[in-house]
Order: sequence, then structure tokens, then C-alpha cells
Amino acid sequence: MKEVRTYFHVDMDAFFVSVEELYDPSLKGKPVVVGGQSHERGVVSAASYAARKFGVHSAMPLRTAYQKCPQAIFVDGHPDRYREYSHRVHDVLESFSPLVEMASVDEAYLDITGTERLYGPPLRAAHLLHERMKKATQLNCSIGIAASRLVAKITSDQAKPNGILWVIPGCEAAFLAPLDVRKVPGVGKVTEKNLHLLGIRKVGDLAQLDDGFLEERFGKWGMALAGKARGADAGGWFDTEIGEDAGPKSISHEHTFNEDTGNLEQIEATLARLSEMVGRRLREHGLEARTIQLKLRYTDFSTITRAHSLPRATQLDTEIYEEIRELFRRNWKTGAPVRLLGVHASGWAEGGEQMDLLGEDRHQKWKETMAAADRMRDRFGEKAVSLAASLRGNFRERTHENPVGLPGKNREKNSK
Repeated sequence: MKEVRTYFHVDMDAFFVSVEELYDPSLKGKPVVVGGQSHERGVVSAASYAARKFGVHSAMPLRTAYQKCPQAIFVDGHPDRYREYSHRVHDVLESFSPLVEMASVDEAYLDITGTERLYGPPLRAAHLLHERMKKATQLNCSIGIAASRLVAKITSDQAKPNGILWVIPGCEAAFLAPLDVRKVPGVGKVTEKNLHLLGIRKVGDLAQLDDGFLEERFGKWGMALAGKARGADAGGWFDTEIGEDAGPKSISHEHTFNEDTGNLEQIEATLARLSEMVGRRLREHGLEARTIQLKLRYTDFSTITRAHSLPRATQLDTEIYEEIRELFRRNWKTGAPVRLLGVHASGWAEGGEQMDLLGEDRHQKWKETMAAADRMRDRFGEKAVSLAASLRGNFRERTHENPVGLPGKNREKNSK
């Protein structure tokens, strides 16, 4: 008989807002929007519960958030602060269980199977962790408990804010049945719409369908949906065990200008900064990319993407920038104002590649230089060291769920 496992999904409550409140207690209880100023083109990274009552939510344009809640306090994101507190959260979790996986900057899965002698039953263990987190970080969290990670994640969302909820093994289907299908991780707007067209609105509706029908309609994703509707860890985020980091399939960074620009110097400085950010994350994951891709959006929102496969995979800012600048120069309508730029890396190499001796010597020197730069950034922040070419493109780092420096994600550091 297969052992029933016990998983926690720990989700920090309004994490970005809560960290900002620690630095400015006057924000507590007020409608707060993190991500930029109300007149900027960016999107909301997080909203306080007070702001959410007015319909403000993450990924909403800042200007729309202002229309919905003009009395809100708009705060620029501070990624360095969030990284610091994410590491504090991770330290607490690791002190509780060795099997921890940070799913993003503010959420994690824990496998606490077999810890009853240490912490007692799951509900008592969750209360202990809840108290330990508050004491160590001054932040609130919500904890979902279940026999699968999928149900634990859904459960923590139902427990918010600052709550604990346990779905007893065997009760998964009954718990999930009345929930909207959008609550299932991986079901976005498009899938939700397609399911609604089939008359499927609740998870219980989904669970009643034949697996073959779902596979015919949605392919492999349909099979995963069938399993998820029953509370199983099926597909997507749940293909690996906790602590088994499969790594990203691609790494990218984008920047939207507050005002469209045709200034070549500013554009190339921005591409250099984006190249730095992509290179930093590649090195953090111990990856080298074979393919570099440019994303270019004009004032009229027309968007082009252009990719180039490198003769030798790289993780170096300078080499990424050289490629992306060349792609840009070949494809830009000279003088046309640019709204958005993006740099995307993919196609991981296995390592061990060699170039000519002269090129390899240059590559190795830059590798050592970038390693030293990363150490400086780890200690003093991401702006501590930059390429000369990127200085004019030193825009504010966007606040997002998977920033560089995410605890538990640095393969090279973790292997030491």
C-alpha cells in the first residue's frame, strides 16, 4: 500500500505589501499598490487587501488600478527587500523540514511526511510553523495541508489571509467539487473559457467527465486536468519531487518605456541592462543558452520576435548583449519609437563545449569577471556592478514572482 504523504503549501500573505509595511508602518490597513506610480505604464505587482476590495489585483495596469482606487498609495517595488525576506522565509522553512521547494519568492511546498513524533499531527505542526514564521519574519502566512501538493496549494488560497486549512486524506474530491475550475493551478482565462463552453464551471463538473473525453478535447493537458480534478499531482508543476529542481525552460526579461523612444543610445543601453539580468539568472541556475531572442514592440503595439542560435552556448552578459544588439540593429525600423524591449534565452547546453583557443581564453576571462560581479551583487544588491553599456538603461527592476536570488534555486551554490 502506497504511503500517504503530508504536504504543506506555505503562502506569504500579500508578501510585497507586507514587506513594505515593515519599512513604513503608516501603510498598514490602507489601500496600497506595489509596482510603480499611478501614471506609469507598468503593472501591479501586489495589492493590499484594502485595495483588492476595489477590484485592484496583480498584473493589472497601474493606470487601471488608479481608476479603480484613486485613493490608493502607489509604491515602487523594492526587489532587494523582497529577496532578503524571501531568504528569511526559506530559513524558517528549512529549519522545519529538509524537503522544501520555493515555488516563487513568497510561496513554498514542504513535505512533512513522518514528522508526527517531532511536531505532532499535521494541524498542530502547521500551527507551530505559523507561529515560528511570524516570530522570525514579522510576516503572516497561510498554510494549506493535504496529501497532494495540488490540493495543498488550493487549500492555502482558501485559508487566506493568515489561516490554516487541512483537507483530510480521502476528502479531496468533496473539497474540490464546489470550487470554480479557475482555482485549479494551470487553468488560465483561455482554458476556463473553453471549459465554460462545455458547461464545465466547477471542479466537480470536471471530475465527472470521462478521461478519454478530456484527452480528446485538450490532449495531454486534458489527462492532467482529469487527475487534478480528483486532487492528484498531475502534470505541470508537479512532475518532480520536492527539492528536485527541474530548472526553468527559458529565462527572459522585458522593459516597457514610460515614454516611447527612438533614441538608439537609450535603446541599446536598455538592451544591455536586460542582457545583464538574463545572464545573471542563467548563471544562478548554472545554465548556458544556445538561443537568444529579441522582442521588439512599437508604438502601435505591433510586435516582432527574432531569434539567433549561437555557435557556442553562453551565460555571459557581454556575449548575450552582442547577439541581442545585432538582432536589434538588423530588425529595427530606424528611428521608429519603441514601446517595449525583451531579451529571451533558451536551448540549454549540456556543457563541455569548446571554441577556438583564443575565443575560449576570452570567454573564460569574462566568466571569471562575471562570477566576481555576481558576488558583489549578492552582497551589495543588483545595481552594485553593471556593464558600461547599460548605465543609461539602468531602469528600476520589475517586481515579480521569480527574481534572481530566489532561495533554493541557485544550483551552483547548492552543490557546494
